[in-house]
Amino acid sequence: MQLRLGSIVEALGGELCGDPERAITGLASLEAATPSQLSFLSNPKYGQQLATSRAACVIVAPAMRQAALARGDCIVSDQPYLYFARATQLWKKQLAPVSGPAIHPSAVIDPDAVIDPTARIGPLCVIERGARIGAGTVLKQRVSVGENCVIGDRCIVHPGVVIGADGFGFAPDTDGAWEKIEQLGAVRIGNDVEIGANTCIDRGALQDTVIEDGVKLDNLIQIGHNVHIGKHTAMAGCAAVAGTATIGAYCTIGGRAGILGHLTIADHVHISATSLVTRSILKPGHYTGIFPIDDNAVWEKNAASLKQLHKLRERLKALEKKTES
Repeated sequence: MQLRLGSIVEALGGELCGDPERAITGLASLEAATPSQLSFLSNPKYGQQLATSRAACVIVAPAMRQAALARGDCIVSDQPYLYFARATQLWKKQLAPVSGPAIHPSAVIDPDAVIDPTARIGPLCVIERGARIGAGTVLKQRVSVGENCVIGDRCIVHPGVVIGADGFGFAPDTDGAWEKIEQLGAVRIGNDVEIGANTCIDRGALQDTVIEDGVKLDNLIQIGHNVHIGKHTAMAGCAAVAGTATIGAYCTIGGRAGILGHLTIADHVHISATSLVTRSILKPGHYTGIFPIDDNAVWEKNAASLKQLHKLRERLKALEKKTES
């Protein structure tokens, strides 16, 4: 398979500086690209890789035009990374369409579930009573959709995802045993959502767990019951959100980050990887809660010092009070 450079620009826009008839046989990173592949440069700090790349053509920002022309053909775009993303979509559209039945014979679908005729249901999926799957949605293999859960249009749900398992709800009895709280809500997922492999989204205890339009969830993410995630928020792998937390729109949550239950995260909040959010964040911004890695002996000394901070604070307050008096 191949595409002409000219046809790529006709479809996606941008300014082509080079031969429109040049054949492109694939897409690749700068360091791995061959003389027939298309690549991109989104960060100027990798300019040295641009100079040495063997790519047939490189997508660059206007500021890198001359550097790119010095090595060969280029496509100039204000957002090279976004342009490259759309190039991957264009490339995939040229591939042979997925063959086989829209609903795999091994899928188990309750008669009371509603599946849009344009949806695709992969092998070994289970769709329970009252669930609804929207138009153009694709469930890959071994996806489970629980009772009354709703998935909107054009969603992609990767292998092993579980939507609508019971939330983690138990009340302690006087003898120390646990009494189950039945989870009576469901999960509502909007349009254009993508959910990575083996991610779990629990049903709500009373009201529904809600994932709004355009949300992107990576692999191995846990979303607790009654969580609400705003539109176009993206979460990286192994992140976890405890029950009844509310996350705003256009947020990013780094890998292995955790958000405690009943907290509120404003729109446009960005959480660094491995951070633990223990309080609500009500202003947009970039937040980090990580104790930096260090030589173990140094780390132990710093950790021991941190344990003394409260006492040091009290001593300092006492000295300040004494000085003021």
